[in-house]
Amino acid sequence: MVSYAGFWRRVVATLLDIVIFGIPSTILLGIMFGFNPEPGSTDSNLNNLFSILIALVYKVGLESSEKQATVGKMIMGLKVTGVNGQRISVLRATGRYFATILSAIIFFIGYIMAAFTAKKQCLHDMIASTLVVKNATNAAPITFVQDEQFDYDFKQKN
Repeated sequence: MVSYAGFWRRVVATLLDIVIFGIPSTILLGIMFGFNPEPGSTDSNLNNLFSILIALVYKVGLESSEKQATVGKMIMGLKVTGVNGQRISVLRATGRYFATILSAIIFFIGYIMAAFTAKKQCLHDMIASTLVVKNATNAAPITFVQDEQFDYDFKQKN
């Protein structure tokens, strides 16, 4: 039984990737090329090129690895698979990465599609023939512990 990753779980995984990887790499590139290079300048063009290459290596490298997930997806207990559940190749992961650009430039409708499709696929998943599924072995367990002392103290005061 396959459990597809829902829209909000995928959003949180993406936000985690931005915090864990995107912000530090942006700061590093800002140090290398300046934080506000003149648009169209060599520094601006190099910054854009390196941004794409760094994100490409990060996403493609991890999603086609044995982990099948970026760090954000690992934390959220998700993995990227082919439509038959197999690990995806570097070539397929690369195609998926570039298809995410299409998902974004059409006002993120390509991402929003995951909330409405049967297999919870974004446009880039459909283009690359991939799925994002829940992976119980990588899931970060979230538990709520009841504090009996707090309950007791709260009951005593009220």
